Amino acid sequence: MLLRGLIGTVLRRIRLGQGRTLKDVAETARVSVPYLSEVERGRKEASSELLASICEALGLDMIDLLSEVRFELETERLAELAAQPRAIGFTALSQTELAGRPALSSSGTVGLHAVSMAAA
Repeated sequence: MLLRGLIGTVLRRIRLGQGRTLKDVAETARVSVPYLSEVERGRKEASSELLASICEALGLDMIDLLSEVRFELETERLAELAAQPRAIGFTALSQTELAGRPALSSSGTVGLHAVSMAAA
């Protein structure tokens, strides 16, 4: 998702959590209702000045908005990673493939996997 979409999602969630209408917040922030709606839907990318005005209207510090957006980004990233099949798993590799692959030792240095070549 685009950054403007995440910002809009967070702004809408906060506004609705406060039980406020688009009209109320738009008037307080001195922006039009259609514009605020477009920002919340991720269709318009608000300038930092307008975001500051919207945040102020919501009683929200800009840092809190950005923290919520970061949380959304991290959540989205984790969901994407969880949906991806594992490219390489230990059980997917044969012992022959594992032999000779570099590995980190507990000391952090690179070593080689010690793999027995005997059939299981």
